[in-house]
Amino acid sequence: MLDYPLLEALAAVVREGSFERAARVLHVTPSAVSQRVKLLEERLGQTLVVRAQPCRPTATGAVLCGHAEQVALLEHELRTRLPEVGTSPGPRPTLRLAANADSVATWLVRALAGFTSRHAVLFNLAVDDESHTVELLRSGSVLGAVTSQAEPVQGCRSTRLGAMRYLATCSPDFHRRHFSSGVTGAALAGAPCLRFDTKDALQRTFLRRLTRARVEPPTHWVPSPHGFVDACLAGMGWGMNPEPLIREELRAGRLVELVAGRHLDVVLYWQQGRLASPLAEELSRTLHAAARASLR
Repeated sequence: MLDYPLLEALAAVVREGSFERAARVLHVTPSAVSQRVKLLEERLGQTLVVRAQPCRPTATGAVLCGHAEQVALLEHELRTRLPEVGTSPGPRPTLRLAANADSVATWLVRALAGFTSRHAVLFNLAVDDESHTVELLRSGSVLGAVTSQAEPVQGCRSTRLGAMRYLATCSPDFHRRHFSSGVTGAALAGAPCLRFDTKDALQRTFLRRLTRARVEPPTHWVPSPHGFVDACLAGMGWGMNPEPLIREELRAGRLVELVAGRHLDVVLYWQQGRLASPLAEELSRTLHAAARASLR
């Protein structure tokens, strides 16, 4: 049987990023946290956490942290349904989810805020490209993920949320400077574009569909959804922005489309483990309702 106080110490170290901060959360000394994690590693015969800044779990450690969070969630629900189980409410369970940055910036946070107003839970969001968030779910380090992958991960359910529409936009001045003679392949090759990070393929996909050629424009790297919009507004370059985030800028004329009517739709899915938990089911319903109000 697993020793859950030891698991709780491991999960706290990974969640907080250090043994010192984990000790403050658990109200014990850093030495006690270190001893618990070391004892768990000795029992399992392998390293569970990489001692770095910040601390991060090994593959096995990530699975154990996910298990610990599921257990905490189930115990929280049990205390809610059977108050006689414990005299104190216990710590709030932390639900670790993975999502893409544009969902976090447009609809996801509002949905989670509404959920926390009804339930005493905490969220730990891991942000990655929508094509990569499913890897965090596959590793067992998160309970659920917003992803562009429709096929369910083993042991999980996958349900469609809707499509995030992306528009290629820039400032009116940028459009006049670079595309006064038309949005041609040559003009696109010379006009700076924006990319979120190396996983962001939206701009390249748009260029291929528009020109049927491989175009490599000069690139600014802006790893922030709101910073991305600000860079477009400031005339740094053009980029693929989520429609819900720029609706007002388009309406006011502060941003314009490179080519009217051309867009990319990225279909998003919610995948979560098959945990028999009423709270997890309600979270799923909450996310679907929020997605219906924002996505296509």
